[in-house]
Amino acid sequence: MKKNLIIAVLMVLFYNLGFADPAPKTKINIILKEQSNPVALSRDASWLPSKAARRDYVVKTLKSQAEASQQDLIALLNEMEQNGLVSEIRPLWIVNSISCYATQEALISLQDRLDIMTIYTCEPTPYLFDEPTSPAARGDGREIAENLLKVNANIVWEQGYRGQGVLVGLIDTGARLDHADLQGRLWDGGSEYPNHGYDFYSHDNDPSDTQGHGTHVAGTIVGTGFSGTQTGVAPDAEIMVLKVFHGEDNLTEPTMWVEAMQFAVEHGADVLNMSLGQPLPNTSVKLMARQACDNTLAAGVVAAVCAGNSRQIQMLAPVPYNIWSPGDCPPPHLHEDQLVNPGGTSCVICVGAVDFNDALSPTSSEGPSLWTDVAQYNDYPYSSGSSTTIGLIRPDVCAPGVNIKSLDYNTTNGYCLKSGTSMATPCVAGTIALMLSKNPELTPDQIDEILERTAVPLSTHKSNDFGSGRIDALAAVNAIEFEAVGKSSAQQALVYPNPSTGDFTIQCEGMKRIEIYSMNGSVLKSINTESPVLQLHGLKNGTFLIKITTTDRVIMKKIVKL
Repeated sequence: MKKNLIIAVLMVLFYNLGFADPAPKTKINIILKEQSNPVALSRDASWLPSKAARRDYVVKTLKSQAEASQQDLIALLNEMEQNGLVSEIRPLWIVNSISCYATQEALISLQDRLDIMTIYTCEPTPYLFDEPTSPAARGDGREIAENLLKVNANIVWEQGYRGQGVLVGLIDTGARLDHADLQGRLWDGGSEYPNHGYDFYSHDNDPSDTQGHGTHVAGTIVGTGFSGTQTGVAPDAEIMVLKVFHGEDNLTEPTMWVEAMQFAVEHGADVLNMSLGQPLPNTSVKLMARQACDNTLAAGVVAAVCAGNSRQIQMLAPVPYNIWSPGDCPPPHLHEDQLVNPGGTSCVICVGAVDFNDALSPTSSEGPSLWTDVAQYNDYPYSSGSSTTIGLIRPDVCAPGVNIKSLDYNTTNGYCLKSGTSMATPCVAGTIALMLSKNPELTPDQIDEILERTAVPLSTHKSNDFGSGRIDALAAVNAIEFEAVGKSSAQQALVYPNPSTGDFTIQCEGMKRIEIYSMNGSVLKSINTESPVLQLHGLKNGTFLIKITTTDRVIMKKIVKL
C-alpha cells in the first residue's frame, strides 16, 4: 500500500514538473500553394533529345522549386520539432508538400500561413481488400501461366522482346526477395539500397514482403519460371521493390506511395505498377494523387494502376466514386470517346479485371470518375444519363485478373492463385515492359494509345466496365511498327508556336478536319481542310485541346494561348 502511494505521489510530481507524456501527435500532410505546371514542364522538357534528359530536367526543376518554396516552412517545423510539437518531418518534391506528425497546437499555428494550400490528416488505413488465395502446384518447367498465354506474351518472347533493359517500380507490400523465380530480376540499388528497394512505411532498407500481395504481383511482371511455371509477362525486366504497406494489416496512406513514386522517378524506373488504391478518397487525397501523377507524366514515366475491387459494394461506393485513387486519375492519352468531355492528362493507365473468357470480374470497379470536386482541377464533370458530361471513363484497359497463378511468398519456390484488379495490373505493366524493350523511347501517351487501340474490344465503345478492351501484348508490340501509332503525336503533327501569344500553325499530312475544344468539353471551332498546313486564328487566352482527324488516324494535342 505504501509503495503504491509513493508511486502515485511521484506521478503527480512528474506531471507538475513537465515530465508527463507529450501531447499526442497526428500525421498530417501540408500541401503548399506553389505547385508546378506539368503542362509547362512537359513543354520545356520536350526540346531535350531523349527520355533520360527530359526526366532529369523535370526532376531537377521540381526539386529546385520545392527546396526554395519550402525553406521557411521547414525552418519553422524544425523549431517546432525541438519543442516537441512535430516529428518525422518528410518533405516531398513530386508534389510540393511536407508530411509530419503534429500536435493540435502545431496545427493551429500552421493554419494561418499564406504559403499553405491545405493541411489534412493522413493516418494509415487499409488500402487493400483481402483477395482470396489458394495454393497452386509447381509446373513441369514448361508450363506458362494462362494469363500470359491469353495476352500472347509468349509469342512476343519469340520475337526477342522479353522486357530486357526495363525497370519496373513495384509499389506494393514488398516482395519475397529470396524467391527462386525473382533471382536475377531485382534492381541493383548499390550499397545505399542493398536490398533492391526501400520500405517507405518503416523508412528502412528492408522491403521484404510479410503479406504476400506484392510477391504475387512481382511474379506476374518478372517471374522467371525457375521453380516450374513461367508467370512473368516480361521475364527479363527488373523490379525495384518499393514497400508502402505495414506488416500484415495492409496499412498505408498517400504520402507513402507518393514518396515511393518520387523515388522510382528519381532512380530511373521506366514503368510503375500500383496495385493499390484508396476507396472513397476525399478531395485532399485526390489532389495529392493527381499532382503526383501529373508530375510523373511530365517526367515521362507511365503507371499501370488498378481500378479497384468495389463494384459489388456500390451502396458504400457509388458511381462516380467506385474507382479507387489514384486509378481515378486521367490517362496519358485521351481516347476519341472521351473527347465529348475532355480534360487534363496524367501518367495513369487504369486497369480493370476480366476472367479467361473475357467476362468482367464481378468485383472490378466501375467508372466513371469525376474531378469537379477538386477545385484545383475542376474537369471531367459527370451527370448520370448525360451523353456529354460523361465524367472520366475508367478503366482504360482490362487484363486477366481471376485465378491468376503467380508467386507464393510463404515459400522460396511456390505458387498460388489470387484474383482482383491487383492481379490484372501487373499484366499491363509487364506488357508495357515488352513494348519498351522494343522501343525504349516510347512516351506514356504513345504507350497508352497503342494499348488501347490494339486491345481486344469487349464493348461497342470505350466503356466504364472494360475500358478499350482486354490487352493483347503481341498486337501492342507489333503496332510499334506502324506509323499511325509508332510515332509520337509531335512527329505526326506539329503545332507551333505553343504556347502562343497570337496565331497557331498546324502542320500535318492528310488532314481532313480540325476541332478545337475548351477544357470543359465544348466545341469552339470545327474546320474542314485538305491542306497539310493551317493557320488557327482568334482563340482567347486559355488552354485548349485540338483534335486533328486525318485520313488514317486521330491526333490529340493540348495548346496554350497566352
